[in-house]
Amino acid sequence: MFKQSAQHVHSYYAQTYPQPLPLRPFLQGSHQVDVLIIGGGFSGLHTALRLAQTGQRVVLLEASRLAWAASGRNGGQALLGWSCDMGPLECGLGLARARQLWDSMVWSSEELRELPARHGFDVDYRLGSLWAAVRESRVAQLREAQQEARSKWGDEQVRFIDRDELGQWIDSPRYRAALYDPRGAHLNPLKLAQGLAGAIEQAGGQLFEQSQVLGYRRDGSGFVARTAQGEVSCQVLVLACNAYLDGLDRRIASRVLPVGSYQVATEPLNPALAQSLLPRNSCVIDNQFVPDYFRLTPDHRLLFGGGCTYLGGIPKDVAQATRPYLERAFPQLKGVALDYAWGGHIDISMKRTPDVGRDGQCYWLQGFSGHGVLPTLAAARAVSDAIGGDSQLLDLYQALDNPRFPGGRWLAAPLEAAGKAWYRLRDVI
Repeated sequence: MFKQSAQHVHSYYAQTYPQPLPLRPFLQGSHQVDVLIIGGGFSGLHTALRLAQTGQRVVLLEASRLAWAASGRNGGQALLGWSCDMGPLECGLGLARARQLWDSMVWSSEELRELPARHGFDVDYRLGSLWAAVRESRVAQLREAQQEARSKWGDEQVRFIDRDELGQWIDSPRYRAALYDPRGAHLNPLKLAQGLAGAIEQAGGQLFEQSQVLGYRRDGSGFVARTAQGEVSCQVLVLACNAYLDGLDRRIASRVLPVGSYQVATEPLNPALAQSLLPRNSCVIDNQFVPDYFRLTPDHRLLFGGGCTYLGGIPKDVAQATRPYLERAFPQLKGVALDYAWGGHIDISMKRTPDVGRDGQCYWLQGFSGHGVLPTLAAARAVSDAIGGDSQLLDLYQALDNPRFPGGRWLAAPLEAAGKAWYRLRDVI
């Protein structure tokens, strides 16, 4: 599935980046390091930074450009929690151990807020997120989630917003109620990735772009990975490829399925109109099985997404495919120009639970299922701590059951698509 590229896709983030994106060199010759990380998205970058700061000799290899895939194209919503919500985590771990994972997520939200200032870069960080209900039948789900947050996870900050108040937050007839989380946030993901890259280099880590790993082998107590023009020997290997692991490790790749996801950015709106859409500038995601999500950008655009294709493709005309959903949420934007439309692939797991683990000195991070801005940081902490000798958090992730998708390489996607078609129908009826 992977196609190497020297350019970022024509996304809002890449096209409006304030200066030319730095181009890192490609790997040449032989290198020997402590840790090799394959994959230049959030998972790999966060792990690399944490390890480089402890003095580890770290090399990160990216097949295309840093944050070329989902990490540089996503909706930019930094939401507390995982795609699966907490139920499957509690079921798999028990309440006390699931609470440890939740606490690590709270840590991630605080860490991500502080990281840019600590390392001297900007990500257009804005606090506030809403989880909204489209149907009356889903309003009860919000109330139950708020109660569970208080009783199980010690979260007193999430607030229920009823329909009478909701107009002060979202100027849309579509939504019935919402939960507001003051610690959720939205940001520019490509700026975050580039800021992390600069911090890694300042800490002594090495980053190589356009350096696709063609294969790796175990070599004594370590590993050797080769590219077209070089190789890296390491004691520890970290696979942070997510939806693009492909044939590099089929055993691990069989536990995630690449799913197509896409979004648009409108033309710059009149500032008063933009503010009227989301008066408090919170980002929004709804609680449908296939959710819509949206937020404002600093230049007064509405960034809107929600479509996905379980067979992995992307619509030929993303703008045309997305416009009906945008105008359904905001009828006042009917006919608005859509300046940018783009897509990519996310890595979903069978149960939407994160798949993070180790086999000896080989570690992996994947399965974030379209909800990865904060979860990748939480997982990177678990992996980097384990490499440093503390496996407490990683043991929690490894206790989760992440089975292979049924149907093998060729039938997994059609079977998953058929199942998700049923859930989409349930959203409608």
